[in-house]
Amino acid sequence: MSYAVRVKPGSKVDLASIDPNANGGLNKEEGEARIAVLAKELDELEDLMFFAGKQSMLLVLQGMDTSGKDGTIRFLFQHMNAPSAKVASFKVPTPIERAHDFLWRVHSQTPGSGEWVIFNRSHYEDVLVVRVHELVPKAVWSRRYDHINAFEAVVAEANTIIVKCFLHIDKDEQESRLLAREQEVEKSWKLSVGDWKEREFWDDYQAAYEDALSKCSTEVAAWHVIPANRKWFRNLAILELLVETLRPYKAGWLESLEALGESAKAELAEYKATLT
Repeated sequence: MSYAVRVKPGSKVDLASIDPNANGGLNKEEGEARIAVLAKELDELEDLMFFAGKQSMLLVLQGMDTSGKDGTIRFLFQHMNAPSAKVASFKVPTPIERAHDFLWRVHSQTPGSGEWVIFNRSHYEDVLVVRVHELVPKAVWSRRYDHINAFEAVVAEANTIIVKCFLHIDKDEQESRLLAREQEVEKSWKLSVGDWKEREFWDDYQAAYEDALSKCSTEVAAWHVIPANRKWFRNLAILELLVETLRPYKAGWLESLEALGESAKAELAEYKATLT
């Protein structure tokens, strides 16, 4: 079964109908055993993609504050080849970025052939926080869904595999995590009154996310809702999604690498022949 909930293109998302506390019928021990198997496969698939150099991977992570974007990235980097992967984080736009269209700062961060890039927040902030806080008129942000779909179509056409994940937690879980931060002295740097202030807009953000997920889930860049109250299940769901997305490319990558190997052997043999 698929633990991530795929948003069918053209459908309307109702986040309240998706259980953020789902566990796929597993307990934590069973989930971690499954993670161990999938992690080995992901490591292999990432290496093949990198060395074949035919495709690239863009993983977009979005979610409410404390939903686990940073934790997900730390988890994935335990099972990935760091030289071929990087993280791009999108915070409040700089003056230079604001002087351009909203996608200007994003396009340059997309992955090159063989690379992985993880977006920690993304271009979707321009139809989320911008909408919730009315930073631009509705006439402006409402047109951005089409711009985003067109942008992602261009990126996908350049042989980039796009996986988009919304980390879905409920309001009670967020409160629990915010309160826990106050008790963890070693993580006091994470404390922010802004997180509590943003929490006051919970319902507005849920509505904004539902529209973004509904309007921007396409065949080449579908959204997936990841139940994220349980951190181990969040990791399992994303890991399974990535492996299942990459598996169909494995045979082609192996074929390409075999051809490269044969070419290298022929070149080496020709060189050795000149030495005799």
